[in-house]
Amino acid sequence: MSSANVSAEQLKLFIERIETLEEEKRGIADDIKDTYAEAKANGYDVKTMRTIVRLRKMDTNARAEMEALLDTYKAALGLEI
Repeated sequence: MSSANVSAEQLKLFIERIETLEEEKRGIADDIKDTYAEAKANGYDVKTMRTIVRLRKMDTNARAEMEALLDTYKAALGLEI
């Protein structure tokens, strides 16, 4: 077997793995969409839920820094309650 054949076969396997993972990713994205739709049907605010999910992904220090900066900007604009 020549090195060109081995490389081509390996490339094909990588491409097929990527295609399979992309399909799984689409399935997971659909599941997430369905979960948000279910939450909305139960009266939850999806936009706020997405924000919470994004915040929970953040590093604790990065989140604290962002929230402090947000508070500073809100105060500067008179948005503090």
